[in-house]
Amino acid sequence: MSLAPTRPKGPPLNAMRAFEAAARLESFVAAADELRVTPGAISQHIKTLEGWAGCPLFERKAHGVALSQTGRTLLPSFVAAFDALGSATHALRQKRPMAEIHIAAIPSVAQLWLPSRLGRLRRKHPHIKISVTAMEMPPNLGRELFDVALFFQSDPVGMGQVALEDDLIFPICAPDLANMARTSDGLNALPLLQDQTWYDDWTIWSNGAGVDLGAPTAGPQYSLYSLAVEEAKSGAGVLMGHASLVRPALEEGTLVAVSDRQVESGRKLVLSQTELALRSPDLLRVIAGLAGKGTLPEA
Repeated sequence: MSLAPTRPKGPPLNAMRAFEAAARLESFVAAADELRVTPGAISQHIKTLEGWAGCPLFERKAHGVALSQTGRTLLPSFVAAFDALGSATHALRQKRPMAEIHIAAIPSVAQLWLPSRLGRLRRKHPHIKISVTAMEMPPNLGRELFDVALFFQSDPVGMGQVALEDDLIFPICAPDLANMARTSDGLNALPLLQDQTWYDDWTIWSNGAGVDLGAPTAGPQYSLYSLAVEEAKSGAGVLMGHASLVRPALEEGTLVAVSDRQVESGRKLVLSQTELALRSPDLLRVIAGLAGKGTLPEA
């Protein structure tokens, strides 16, 4: 007679994933954002894991959570396990007969910088399927199924990254407002359009350019830089231009620079890529095309 005994069950995978993210980021809220769930779901997953293990993994405090000693001891093995799972998932994905390149980019880059470059790539390599996801924060390329990420960063460029452009900023507006904006009092007389992501643009530029602005952060605010660009084109006011993003509009003449004083914001537009071992020939072509150098960036 054959036996089919009940085997011991491990904890749910989602509970272990929630613990790893919350422990690594030291925040239930940050873990929820990374895993695209609610903080309540993270809390419940961790309670489930603690119940299975029979010991606390976090210390609950009035102003947040902190890893317990047990949780801190377990964290390295959990990080290594989910890194390995991410690597295996990427390797499996590479076996698809029809490869698809997934690009993650900050919305302003996805809307203003990428389209012309993707157009050239598609004309040159029509067989490559490319998808783009706009997101506010860079993904973890080792875990999430993206091949390339394009974001501005102030941190030093690291392994697997290529700095594409320094972020040069300067004021721009519609041609009809240019003469007024270029006068000594023009920038203080016209609305200064504000992008909520780069809320300190005007302050950085005024300090670097030596231009006194009475209220550099008092103008209308926009949640998307591309929306602010369109408003500037329609004559709503003066916007702080990011050279890499407004270059097409300047070349078309729909926007004009109103000062020759360009200031470095301290950020760079950076291309991040997956590990060399997992990159397909088509992905290498896309990376080279986005880098615009005809050569492959080093991993």
